[in-house]
Amino acid sequence: MSDNDQGQVHYRVEKGIAWLTFDRESSRNAMTWHMYDQLEAHCKAIEQDPDIVAVVMRGAGGEAFVAGTDIKQFAHFSSGDDAIAYERRIDQLVSRVERLPLPTLALLEGFCVGGGAAIALACDFRYATPSLKFGIPIARTLGNCLSITNVARLVEHAGVARAKQVMMAGELIRANEALSAGLVAEVVPAEEIEALVAERATAFKQRAPLTVKAAKQVIQRVLDEKRAPHDGSDDWITTCYTSEDFRAAVNKFVNKTPFSWKGR
Repeated sequence: MSDNDQGQVHYRVEKGIAWLTFDRESSRNAMTWHMYDQLEAHCKAIEQDPDIVAVVMRGAGGEAFVAGTDIKQFAHFSSGDDAIAYERRIDQLVSRVERLPLPTLALLEGFCVGGGAAIALACDFRYATPSLKFGIPIARTLGNCLSITNVARLVEHAGVARAKQVMMAGELIRANEALSAGLVAEVVPAEEIEALVAERATAFKQRAPLTVKAAKQVIQRVLDEKRAPHDGSDDWITTCYTSEDFRAAVNKFVNKTPFSWKGR
């Protein structure tokens, strides 16, 4: 992958609001290792800046928030250890987002799938345009398996029935359904959403900072008590990522070779 195709996670602070923008428009902002590393570095910077009151995350271009992890990055996977290391890395990064000490708001336009859905679910508040397509369609695309912690976030926010709809059937949830399910707080026209999210983020300047931080951390403690151990899906991660199906699906994406699911 060329340096020009690595993508960027832009970071700026404006009037006390940190804006993170996932920018790899040619691939619907699909994440590369470089972008994941940048996201982690920006989270560290946010944690160390006492003047930031809230964080907004969005995708560049208006067509996607983040369309998962770039599938080309799985081409070198050869063992269950590769798979588990990847899922641990994603867990670490998404947990870093989830545990930021400030309110986090996700501005969602277009595709928000796979790793993008995981990042959005780790935010405190989600706002969407009518173009939202939210899901984890790996049963249709890649044949892999999520970490149990990312599955837990989906179940917590969407409920068991919709989690099965998203993960087993590979269906994408549209904006109105996401609103009725509580996955997003508001659905706003594309031309209005940036201003609205900025307004919602700025409103935290008028909230008691310690109360906001305490509420976030205490709620997180409740969630942590309910969640399964982080290695609770390692057996299925290994099975799926080392399968013929997974290798064939990656090969189809990289080399445009046809295949059909074999279940092995």
